[in-house]
Amino acid sequence: MNAFLKRVWIALAATLVVSLAAVILPNQVQIDDDGRVHLGAPVAEPSVSASAPVPESEPTSPALTRDEVDEVIRTAVRAAGLDPEQGKSTVPAGSDLNRTGWTAVLEKAAAQSKVKEISADLERQGWVLNPHRDSADTSRSYKRGGWYLLVHARGTTRAPSNALGDSQTDLTMTGLQLNLSDVPLPEVTVRMR
Repeated sequence: MNAFLKRVWIALAATLVVSLAAVILPNQVQIDDDGRVHLGAPVAEPSVSASAPVPESEPTSPALTRDEVDEVIRTAVRAAGLDPEQGKSTVPAGSDLNRTGWTAVLEKAAAQSKVKEISADLERQGWVLNPHRDSADTSRSYKRGGWYLLVHARGTTRAPSNALGDSQTDLTMTGLQLNLSDVPLPEVTVRMR
């Protein structure tokens, strides 16, 4: 009986993990109608034309360099009426070509409007808003040219030496270049009953 219960719990745990993975990574985990689970990118259907059309929801844009993303950040900060030199880079120039950022201390009362102004300028520059898990007032994320850009204002700090006053907050822009298609996922078929 003990071995049977162990198998039941393992099956339940596996089902839960696979179900959560399918919700979190819908492009990497698919569950067929008959209960089979496929891991990895979906198999491409052969197409008649040489080039498949790009879905309208994901417009293509040329790949950006870190220097270009740094300039995007400076332009958006200036558009919000802030001086980029009053803040500081969160990633030293030349240290990481796939990551960049900028941060400054602002009064909390002004931070929300600055996030909105920066966001409006990013959209003007062609960045596409990621509507999932964003807060219109304090946090927004965008994507373009292989880069993801997060704009947020928070009232907490990471280090005690950078402690903020009660009326202050950090306004931070973080840029990450992510190419998840480079992450190999095994092609595995699991039969769920």
